[in-house]
Amino acid sequence: MESKSHALIAGVFAIGLAIMAGLLALWLGKDEIQRTPYTIATPLKVSGLNIQAAVRYKGIKVGKVTDIDFDTKVPGQLILNLDIVSDTPITQSTYATLGYQGVTGIAYIELDDDGSKPAAIVKDARLGALIPLRPGLLQEVEKHGLAILGQTEELSKRLNTLLDPNNQQSLMNAVNQIGRTAAAWEALPAKLDPALNALPQTLQQARDSALAFKQFSDNAKATSSNLNNLINNLQGENGSINRLSKNVEELSTSLQYETLPAMHGLIQDARGTLRSIHRTSDNFNERPQSLLFGAKPATPGPGEAGFNPSGTNKQ
Repeated sequence: MESKSHALIAGVFAIGLAIMAGLLALWLGKDEIQRTPYTIATPLKVSGLNIQAAVRYKGIKVGKVTDIDFDTKVPGQLILNLDIVSDTPITQSTYATLGYQGVTGIAYIELDDDGSKPAAIVKDARLGALIPLRPGLLQEVEKHGLAILGQTEELSKRLNTLLDPNNQQSLMNAVNQIGRTAAAWEALPAKLDPALNALPQTLQQARDSALAFKQFSDNAKATSSNLNNLINNLQGENGSINRLSKNVEELSTSLQYETLPAMHGLIQDARGTLRSIHRTSDNFNERPQSLLFGAKPATPGPGEAGFNPSGTNKQ
């Protein structure tokens, strides 16, 4: 009977200990941090992402993935449910990408924000607050890798075409042409040697020509200077041109005020003399005897002796 009582006490103690351990575990595991549910709807692959995967905002852990499921309304689309700390600054410009931890391949959700739309997210009627998922590094590498593979395939086809036997013959001909061109280039210096040897003499002649031209230029400059001095002397205030102009002006004044009036008086005297000669000639023609008896006396005028008022005067 005593052994049964000990077993009962031990069983009650074990049950009480288990209950206390469960209550302690519930107390320790109680999470008092407020979280907000968000949703990601995407047709992209989410390889390596599991439930309870971390959600990071700019590298800081702010939540976890609570569910991954297919969208029953949109074929080919995945629905990711997230629980994120409520004070995380999620806006309309916040987007998600897949990140991978080291070499393990375990994926997590990386949130970032480009700041283009700082307003709060507007909840969708069916899916709630939606965060878009953009292609991550591996998706971009995969996409560009496919493009690179396509380009590599195209390059391989072109190389095969280039290495066709017909093209090989063309390439060999081109190589031979290049060889002949190189040989011609090698012979070119020997042909250029005479010209290069004559180059110093040509340069010296050019230098002498330049010196002669400089001397000619200096002489022309001196000649121009002398010509300018001559022109200045001729055109100066006491220059030959001004003196000649003054002499011509003085000669013109002398002709105008002295010589011409003297010549005019001389002409007048000559004219009077000619009139006198003309009258004498007329008298001689009328009375040749006047050469012996003298000129006919003038007719007496009024008051003079021999005046006849009737017009007949005594001779």
